[in-house]
Amino acid sequence: MASGDKKPVGFATHIIAGGIAGMSEATKPRGFLATGAQIVQRETPLALYKGLGAVLSGIIPKMAIRFASFETYKGWLQDKSTGKTSTGMVFLAGLGAGVTEAVAVVTPMEVVKIRLQAQSHSLADPLETPRYRNAAHAVYTIVREEGASALYRGVSLTALRQATNQGANFTAYQELKKFAQRIQPELEILPSYQTMFIGLISGAMGPFSNAPIDTIKTRLQKSAALPGQSAFSRIAKIAGDMWKQEGFRSFYKGITPRVLRVAPGQAVVFTVYERVRKVIEGLQPTEVDESYSE
Repeated sequence: MASGDKKPVGFATHIIAGGIAGMSEATKPRGFLATGAQIVQRETPLALYKGLGAVLSGIIPKMAIRFASFETYKGWLQDKSTGKTSTGMVFLAGLGAGVTEAVAVVTPMEVVKIRLQAQSHSLADPLETPRYRNAAHAVYTIVREEGASALYRGVSLTALRQATNQGANFTAYQELKKFAQRIQPELEILPSYQTMFIGLISGAMGPFSNAPIDTIKTRLQKSAALPGQSAFSRIAKIAGDMWKQEGFRSFYKGITPRVLRVAPGQAVVFTVYERVRKVIEGLQPTEVDESYSE
């Protein structure tokens, strides 16, 4: 826990550390076993990184907004007399951070990413022209043909997914970190391998808690909207078709690769964030608070 004479971490520190952590996550290796092998065979190894431009251009501001908004909401929800934030309030701060990043960055980023990844063309054949050449071209084409609102298709589901994700993620990370610090009082800073392990566990919480939401959202964003069809009716139709045609297990389709992608990503994000924050704090003349320590 932070001592009473320490000052809060600056908003800019969370923005910078979160952005750098996001870049580290985006550039980690991608792909998954059999699917990856098929993609490589048909489209060359570069196809495993299809949509990376959209991911990279979105992940940096996403992580910056995530950490900065979480710390802001956490500060608003803390007990003013003690300066501590209860576990329940941390969960609420995580929910708020998830909604904030979903509206600000995640929804348009994922619409573009999913469109890029859904198009099937061979990178090995120079004569086969893709519908979307890159992230910027995808944005231009989507806005021109479907309107700017198309970039926010599925925003309600995305906000719900990100909210539950970050509520579980931040709460689990903080509680596990507090436990590790409690049983190792001699350590002022947890070593990187411990923060990576804690981040790995907390990162797996979200996918298991909201897999059905993410599956429906992905199918919603992959297809174009029909004239006169509301978002709710499309969501209901997608969910109904999945249940009738594919059964309950379809709502958890892809959960294994998602966990294998998200959990290691969070291990990287939290570890890099902690280290970058410490470096920035070391450049400041005054001592600052420990994030996730209350």
